[in-house]
Amino acid sequence: MFWRKKAVKEKIIGPIAKDYRVIALTDLGSIRDHNEDQVLFVRPSDQEQRNEKGFLAIVADGMGGHAAGEVAAALATRIIAKTYYQETSASPLETLRLCMEKANEAILAESKKSISYKGMGTTCTAVAILNGALYIAHIGDSRAYLIKDRQIYQLTEDHTYVRELLRTGKINPLEALNHPQRNVLTQAMGTVAGRSGDIFSSEFRLEKNDTLLLCSDGLHEYFSNEELKEVILENDFRDASAY
Repeated sequence: MFWRKKAVKEKIIGPIAKDYRVIALTDLGSIRDHNEDQVLFVRPSDQEQRNEKGFLAIVADGMGGHAAGEVAAALATRIIAKTYYQETSASPLETLRLCMEKANEAILAESKKSISYKGMGTTCTAVAILNGALYIAHIGDSRAYLIKDRQIYQLTEDHTYVRELLRTGKINPLEALNHPQRNVLTQAMGTVAGRSGDIFSSEFRLEKNDTLLLCSDGLHEYFSNEELKEVILENDFRDASAY
């Protein structure tokens, strides 16, 4: 599941407002009988709101038995989108962190309503695009990449057990590739641990012809960063007109 975004033109209406070419894809795969991923891109129809708050992109990968993961991922995307455009007192980065905290609380509360929802949670990567900047809030092992000048940069850090082993030097990158616990999360939304201090957040620049990729581990687990870059570069939408 991923997004591809590329700036294709600028409109002068008050402050400069960029438009983006957006593609969202999901695939059920060959193992599961339902998809627990959620994707959302918000392009405000109101020009003033677009200038003030920008665009919003979210990828969430739910976890939990039955349909619990799907419920958690849907809650996360819905609450983050609603809260982001309602909140006006904080910066985009602070607002995204607030959105993540509220979504975490909502998932925790929902998980107590039914035994089938017990233990549900979700990864989540949310990106606000405003005035040429990317504001990222992230928890779990979904990822955000930026493809710039034919190079790919991973913007987020995985919250996984294997990532911690790598960070502390207990294993090397080659050992991490096939580690039996490579999918074990250390942080996720919908858990007591998924609080403000666990949320990764950062800010990056977005320029014309850059491409932003958001994806779950259902994509990046099977393709290297270089392979992801080549697929995106081979499918160039630079000449496509904005919608």
